[in-house]
Amino acid sequence: MADVHRRLVWRHLRCGPTSYVRHLRGGRVAHEGVGLSFWYRALTAAISEVPVGDRELPLGFHARTADFQDVSVQGTLTYRITDPETAARRLDFDIDPDRGTWRSAPLEQLGVLLTETAQQYGIAEIARLGLREAVTEGVDRTRRAVSAGLADDERLTETGTQVIGVRVVAIRPEAEVERALRTPERERIQQLADKATYERRATAVEQERAIAENELHNQIELAAREEQLVTQRGRNERRRAEEAAEAERVAAEAKAVRDRLAAQVRAEARRVLGQAQADAEAARMAVYTDADPRVLLALAAESMADKLPQIGQLNISPDTLTTALGRLAGPRERR
Repeated sequence: MADVHRRLVWRHLRCGPTSYVRHLRGGRVAHEGVGLSFWYRALTAAISEVPVGDRELPLGFHARTADFQDVSVQGTLTYRITDPETAARRLDFDIDPDRGTWRSAPLEQLGVLLTETAQQYGIAEIARLGLREAVTEGVDRTRRAVSAGLADDERLTETGTQVIGVRVVAIRPEAEVERALRTPERERIQQLADKATYERRATAVEQERAIAENELHNQIELAAREEQLVTQRGRNERRRAEEAAEAERVAAEAKAVRDRLAAQVRAEARRVLGQAQADAEAARMAVYTDADPRVLLALAAESMADKLPQIGQLNISPDTLTTALGRLAGPRERR
């Protein structure tokens, strides 16, 4: 709205850049244009302020389809007053010169005109469509029909108003009808979901079967490999036993050879030793052959004395001593 300031009987008006102001004084135009600022007297001024910027108008109405089903339409209109001078003459945009406010509600009047006109074209288009078609295709068709109808409407042209755009957001039937329309699709989706569930379960069962078969194959393979391992271990043990027996046989044969050689060496040593002893004994006997018996007796006594236990005291009778001395002193008998 315009800003009005008082100075005694004078008033100063200043409007924004999106407002068209038309000032009449004495039935003649004193000021006219957008974004004006001027002084005037309230008692002699007639001022109209027309907004020329884009404005949004919510749109909502009920319509009936070709199959007699009630639907609600929600949308938005974007309009602009392109000929503010014509609009000021056709609609009451007069403002109070003391306060700068509209004396009536011109935008509401224009909004009612736009809403009813849009409803007229929208209802006519929906009446050609069935319920299902209106729900699925009605948004775009209704938008085109309303846009075309408002663009060619003479009443809007006479008021200097132009519709910039029409947006239809939704066309919805009654709640019960909407639920009924949703039911087949919901059932179809549920069937698809059930089918997907069954397929998922079947896939899971198939995967479990494949896993079980794989585990069985793995167990069979492991059992076969274990059997091969046991067989190979038996072969290895048998081979180790054979090799150990062969080694023991070789060791026994070697030990026998060593024992035989050692026995032969010992026998040879004994034979040589016996031969040496026999030769020594023969030599000694040869020495004793020509020896005096008394000497031999003395030697035998000496040898026997070495083998007898120790004698602490020896008593010799005079007869024995005389006999022995006589034998030692007597002549040696010749053999």
